[in-house]
Amino acid sequence: MAFPAYLFDYNGVLVDDERVHFAAFREILAPLGIEMSQADYWERYLGFDDVGAFRAVLADNGRPGSEAEIRALVEAKKPAYLRLAKTALRGFPKAGELLRQIAETGSPVGIVSGALHDEIALGLEVLGITDCVKFIVAAEDTRESKPDPEGYLIGIQKLTMLIGESLAKQALVVEDSISGIEAAVSAGISCLAVAHSYECGALLRAGAVEVVDKISDITPEILERLSAKLRS
Repeated sequence: MAFPAYLFDYNGVLVDDERVHFAAFREILAPLGIEMSQADYWERYLGFDDVGAFRAVLADNGRPGSEAEIRALVEAKKPAYLRLAKTALRGFPKAGELLRQIAETGSPVGIVSGALHDEIALGLEVLGITDCVKFIVAAEDTRESKPDPEGYLIGIQKLTMLIGESLAKQALVVEDSISGIEAAVSAGISCLAVAHSYECGALLRAGAVEVVDKISDITPEILERLSAKLRS
């Protein structure tokens, strides 16, 4: 289907779980006397993985934590997120269908996300597409979160093992966040953005080659046109 391989972000692209993350962060931060507003989460912390988000929240509240304290907060958030997600997690309309359609063409699909592996696995199960994804690059697999390109560079390495380096570097990334687009661009991969979390202009300025309003707008025709545009 148009591109030889695809790398999808998870949060905000396949599943609408940012509110679940927000609720889990608030639950874990409340005993520390820190209140995270929804505006702060969307504007300041959405692009981070859990380690980066807790580190930034503590610093912003004048109480930078040690790595051990930050890791303890991350561990505390894991069961909170999974508990909340079991009842509140929702996939974006047509997201599962898109990945299955791509997988059925033979183009490998990978997930590259700042989410934890168990969180992604739960989401893929909810969407019914666990069998459509060749590999997951999760927060545990990287030292730095997006906008650092490490996750996408690992994704390219994994694709190289499946289809060779030349085709792997022609993969398309699908992202929703500024930091995610910046990570893909830094890794040298073209990025199609969905405007689930940010407005179109900001996504284009970050480096997306094209933006659609929602993931259900991604059709084979759009992918073929985008592929031809990039080849030219």
